[in-house]
Amino acid sequence: MTKHQILNPADHLELRVHTGPGAEWGDAVMACLTVPAEFRQVQAHCPIVFRRDDATGAFSAMALFGFANGENLFLGVDRWDAGYRPAALAIQPFLIGRHPAGGEAQVHIDMGHPRIAQGGEGTRVFDEDGRPTPFLERIATLLGNLDHGYRSAPAFFAALESRDLLEPFSFEVALNDGSRHSLVGFHTIAEERLAALPGEEVAQLHAEGWLEPIHMAMASISQFSRLVALKNAQLGHG
Repeated sequence: MTKHQILNPADHLELRVHTGPGAEWGDAVMACLTVPAEFRQVQAHCPIVFRRDDATGAFSAMALFGFANGENLFLGVDRWDAGYRPAALAIQPFLIGRHPAGGEAQVHIDMGHPRIAQGGEGTRVFDEDGRPTPFLERIATLLGNLDHGYRSAPAFFAALESRDLLEPFSFEVALNDGSRHSLVGFHTIAEERLAALPGEEVAQLHAEGWLEPIHMAMASISQFSRLVALKNAQLGHG
C-alpha cells in the first residue's frame, strides 16, 4: 500500500532505505518505464518496447527484463546482472510530486514501499545534521532527469505517430527445454517506414532530438537474444 509523504529532515531524519537489488525490495518485475533520454544506456542491456494504454491511447516506453509478469532475468541473488539499472527502478522508493495548483517539484517518498528499512539497516537519506546524504543527492538528480524525460516523452511519441513509425510487435521465445513463450501487446519502431521517410522528415526528427532515441530503440531489439540466454541459463539449459 502506497503512503506518499513530502521528504523532509524534520519527519525523516532517521530514515534509511535498502538500496541493493532484490525481489523483496520490489525488483521482481517484467519491465519498468523508461524515457527517450536514457535509451542510450538502456539499449546496451535491455530491449526497449512501447506499450499503448488501452484507456487513453497514449504510448509509453518500457525497458524489458523478462517474458512473464514478475520475471526479472537480470535479478540475481543480491545482484543486478547488467551494467545499467533503469532510473525508474533506481529511484525507488522516491518520486517527484507537485502541488495540484502548480509550483516547484518536490521529492516525495513512499513510506509503504518495501525498500523502507527498519532497525538501523539500509542507507541514510539525511545525515545527523539534517543535510542530504550523497545518496539522496544522487537520487534527486535521477528524479530531475526522469521527470524531465517523462514530460518530454509525449512529444517523442507524437513525432512517431505522426509519421506512422510505431508498429505492433510479437516475439516467439523458443527455449532449450522445448517450451515456448509468446510476447505480445507491445510496439516497436517500424524500421522500413523509417527508412522510407523523405530526407526532410529525417532531418526534422534529428532537429527535434528524436532521431538518436529512435535508433537506440531499434538497436535495443538485439538484446532479446540476451534475455533468451538468461532464461535458458535460469532453466539450466544455458
